[in-house]
Amino acid sequence: MTRKKILVVDDETSLVDLLLIRLEANGYETFAAYDGQEGLDKARSLKPDLIILDLMLPKLDGYRVCRMLKFDEKYKHIPVIMFTARAQESDKKLGLEVGADAYIVKPFEPEILLSKIKELIQR
Repeated sequence: MTRKKILVVDDETSLVDLLLIRLEANGYETFAAYDGQEGLDKARSLKPDLIILDLMLPKLDGYRVCRMLKFDEKYKHIPVIMFTARAQESDKKLGLEVGADAYIVKPFEPEILLSKIKELIQR
């Protein structure tokens, strides 16, 4: 069985490293991008099974990256988890409007993130 691919897009390198270790320990193949443009490019080339996407990113913000993927027939099926410190209701609403499948606020519980990943990948 092939491992599911997860792309983590966040500019906090220590957080990305932590996530990659945890995801790999749970059997996922992982990839990282550290700004919105790199995340968009990698999403298009790798076609991951799921994307964990920060909102506040250099070059392109997470909202724009999500919108560009979700409004493209080739990529709209890829689940996107918005992963951010922005906890306002308006931020969550906007995240869902641009097509995010889930919204998780930092700091986060790893078990909640892992169960949401499992739920979205098995659709």
